[in-house]
Amino acid sequence: MSIAYPESFIEDILSEIKTIAIVGASSKKDRDSYKVMQTLINNGYQVFPINPNESGKTILDLECLPNLDAVKENIDMVDIFRAHDAVMGVTKDAIKIGAKVLWMQEGIVHQEAADLAISAGLKVVMDRCPKKELNK
Repeated sequence: MSIAYPESFIEDILSEIKTIAIVGASSKKDRDSYKVMQTLINNGYQVFPINPNESGKTILDLECLPNLDAVKENIDMVDIFRAHDAVMGVTKDAIKIGAKVLWMQEGIVHQEAADLAISAGLKVVMDRCPKKELNK
C-alpha cells in the first residue's frame, strides 16, 4: 500500500526541481537506483550520484561523490536509495545542504525523518518512485 499524495503534489515537485542527488546510487545496471538515475537524466534533470563505496568512479558518465556535502551545486531533491536505518542521517544532511525535497524510494517509509524534513521546510515523498511517476 503506497501513501496517497495528490497527483498535483508529485507533478509540481517533478516540474519545479532541476537538480537531484541520488543517495545510494549504484553502478550496477540491474539495480533500481541505476535505472531511476538513467530515467531522470533522460528527462533533463541534473543528477549527482552519491555513494561512498563508488566515490571517484563514474555512473552513467557522472562522477560519483562520497556524500551530499561533496556536491558543489544547489540540490533541489535528495532521492534516497538506502536502508531504513540510514534515512534519518540522509535527511539531516539534506536539510543541512538546503534541499527542497526529500524523496524516499518505494518501500521506504520513515515518518520521523519525514516529520523532521517537513518541519525544516522540505516537501517529502515516501514510498514512491520518480521513474514511475515520470512514465505515467
